[in-house]
Amino acid sequence: MPHDPEVDAVPSSQADAAPTSTADAAPRASAVGPVFRWSAALILSFLAATLLFPEQAERTLTFLQREVISTFGWYYTLLVVALVVFCLVVAFGPSGRIVLGRRGEKPEFSLGAWFSMIFACGMGIGLVFWGPAEPLSHFVEPRPGVTGEGADLAKAAMTQTFLHWGPQAWAIYAAVGLALAYSMHRRGKPLSVRWTLEPLLGDRVKGRWGDVIDVVTVLGTVFGVATTLGFGALQITAGLDHTGVVSSSATVQILVVLVVTILATISVVSGVDRGIKILSNLNMVLAAFLLIVVLALGPTLFLLRETIESVGAFLQTYVGQSFELLAYDGDAGSDWKQQWTIFYWGWWISWAPFVGVFIARISRGRTVRQFVLGTMLAPTLVTFVWFGIFGGSAIHRQLFGAGDLAGADGATVEPDYVMFDLLDGLAGTRIWIALMLVLIAVFFVTSADSGALVVGMLSSGTSEPPTWLRILWTFSIGAVGVVLLLRGGLGTMQTATILIALPFSVVMIGMLVALTRSLREENAEHAALELQRERDEVTAHVVEAVANDPDLSDALARGLTSPNGDPSRRRVRDQVARVLERPSGLRPPKR
Repeated sequence: MPHDPEVDAVPSSQADAAPTSTADAAPRASAVGPVFRWSAALILSFLAATLLFPEQAERTLTFLQREVISTFGWYYTLLVVALVVFCLVVAFGPSGRIVLGRRGEKPEFSLGAWFSMIFACGMGIGLVFWGPAEPLSHFVEPRPGVTGEGADLAKAAMTQTFLHWGPQAWAIYAAVGLALAYSMHRRGKPLSVRWTLEPLLGDRVKGRWGDVIDVVTVLGTVFGVATTLGFGALQITAGLDHTGVVSSSATVQILVVLVVTILATISVVSGVDRGIKILSNLNMVLAAFLLIVVLALGPTLFLLRETIESVGAFLQTYVGQSFELLAYDGDAGSDWKQQWTIFYWGWWISWAPFVGVFIARISRGRTVRQFVLGTMLAPTLVTFVWFGIFGGSAIHRQLFGAGDLAGADGATVEPDYVMFDLLDGLAGTRIWIALMLVLIAVFFVTSADSGALVVGMLSSGTSEPPTWLRILWTFSIGAVGVVLLLRGGLGTMQTATILIALPFSVVMIGMLVALTRSLREENAEHAALELQRERDEVTAHVVEAVANDPDLSDALARGLTSPNGDPSRRRVRDQVARVLERPSGLRPPKR
């Protein structure tokens, strides 16, 4: 009987044991357990120290950032490359057929809704903020070692942007999310990072080791999401300033964060199936519409050609760029890597527990291969198109058009305003700017509500944290974002992000080692089950053949019961025994 390889590839002992939800796997954890208490205490300590001792805090953060970058830049670089390799090997290897759930279980969300939530959660506001700004920044102020004319600089700018937002970023999310999804949906464990390390640490994950792991995860999520909220507040304020609604100021930024926090609270209380899902789908529709508008009203043919050409250039230089550390460019190279590439690796790693928990929560019923490809390769292609259109439009305007996006000196890019300045050059300016503000606001809300939901899950140990805890974490993330904005803006946010990513990167390595061990064991169990199934099929065919052929039945009986001294009969007996031991040598008779 034919069978689905992706469904039946899962050993029944585990597939049938997987619970319907994390709540079935373990008793409901207390929302005010040690993870919650320690996370809240450390976050409050950071906020108090930053507000009460701003100069000392800034000096300390700057010193730590410099030390982390100079010491661990190579480590971040190797880690993200290794994650890309790991994800591809798992997806296209035997483990790709494993279902994240019960055997034959269907995905909880449709493919479109699932992808929308992954994309909105994984990139969101950052993609809108840096869409035209980053390629333009690399174009007008190339990284050390990049020289040439306009076209050469433009290609280098696009490929550098693709590196920061491409396979490496999504591989970080895919690896962490897969470890969490496997632990939750295959092994029936609560949705918590600590349980992904159980195959490696054993029962120690139930005690202080597990608490430390979850606290590090909560801190990374809070600071990573708060950094993104800071970007969103800066851009929304810039948009309001650009349209003349209100002048940009710290007060306006704080009000923006407060309003979005309230909206995010409403969304997170409504849950994944309602508020977050609806907003994520709205995000994708608005983003796709604005992308088409910019493509249609801009230099359409140039953008299509430039996007394809930039993707090709990226593929040509991908390996070399992935390992580039600017070691021969001295302090200038180190500073550039710190401000851009290493910041991105730290940002993605700090976001990994947030995005990983969220996509694990919504991915029940997907196969490992679907999970990795849907989380890593598909969003990478969409990201390339986004930067190709928006980044290409900004570079085209700077290179061939008005040349007014990089300031009077032609080398200064204000990332808060670039998107709105770019839309100013299109017909129907006011409409597109208004829609872009709506898109940013919705992305803003989805980042905050998803982040609060995930932190609630991590700190309570349940997939459905209590409402009061969701509300508390929503406002806590907003508070961290406000403090980071007040004490240094982007610089302080970048520093906090890179620093918190370092301890979680160690946790991440442990997660992958544990996941590899679990996948290897499951694949071995599956191979044993497949071998036994083949032997059972062979036995059935032998029995059928013997039953339908009296001569063969008689000869087989004599061969199996004959004395050892008869060579011919002993040969028949040995041949039958070898066939039964090696089922691949016998196939069903043709009919």
